[in-house]
Amino acid sequence: MTTRGEKLLASLGDRLSGLRGRITVDAEMDKITWFRAGGLADALFQPADEDDLAAFLKAVPHELPLTVVGIGSNLLVRDGGIEGFVVRLSAKGFGDAAVVAPNRIRAGAALPDKRLAAVAYEAGIGGFHFYHGIPGAIGGALRMNAGANGVETRERVVEVHALDRQGKRHVLSNADMGYAYRHSAAPDNFIFTSAVFEGFAEDKEAIKAAMDAVQHHRETVQPIREKTGGSTFKNPEGTSAWKVIDEAGCRGLMVGAAQMSPMHCNFMINTGAATGYELEYLGETVRARVLENSGIRLHWEIRRIGTFRPGHAVQEFLGQLL
Repeated sequence: MTTRGEKLLASLGDRLSGLRGRITVDAEMDKITWFRAGGLADALFQPADEDDLAAFLKAVPHELPLTVVGIGSNLLVRDGGIEGFVVRLSAKGFGDAAVVAPNRIRAGAALPDKRLAAVAYEAGIGGFHFYHGIPGAIGGALRMNAGANGVETRERVVEVHALDRQGKRHVLSNADMGYAYRHSAAPDNFIFTSAVFEGFAEDKEAIKAAMDAVQHHRETVQPIREKTGGSTFKNPEGTSAWKVIDEAGCRGLMVGAAQMSPMHCNFMINTGAATGYELEYLGETVRARVLENSGIRLHWEIRRIGTFRPGHAVQEFLGQLL
């Protein structure tokens, strides 16, 4: 039986000939997400470099669904899978970092946040220690204005390089990114490829101490050795998500093999073989209970993509209290 992914590739004929990147049909998304859950992507493309990505974007019909993912740390894929192409930037083509001017670093979008912190430390550039504790890559940090320990991405960004859906290159300033809390206003169809960041000169011992403090905090209060997606919900204004979740009695709450961590109840974890459905149903159960208990509407920080399996759709707040 021909799969959805095979039909997709066949429909494109020789449009993709000449690409140097890797195409995987019927890609198992649970292998690349930290939750280790979710269905198949019709096709996964990992471009060799920016030119290869531009060629792909120009070749693929604009009406074909296209989803961009990073290293999978803040991502929940639904069990019905992902239609069309998933684009995932390779570490080889987009994972470089270099000091390009005093206190400035250019980093590829596939570079792990933790690696950017290390490059800054080696160069004696302060202001990047917070990235040492963020389990993601630069592309995601740029898109969602990732932050921790009182510092956000927007405080470090100088310019961002991106390709649009037609493969055209763009350079965005910090102001162009329209940053807000865990949000950027950059067009959804832009694929970030790299960015220039700026910090400040700082003693390496001070930088190392700040990075060690970040690591100690993570190890003592977060379930970093579990299958998790990091913070599940954004902090509501004036309080913390974990506090309202705890007050609603959801610490340790389980749906199937999905659980709100007893250690940090704003971390959702896969305790075994949780499905995408169980994880999302748990999240919406928490949202419903918090809304009922405190009147606060939690907003997802974890990105949820793909389609539901037939008969296993999950409504926001479970369809209650709307």
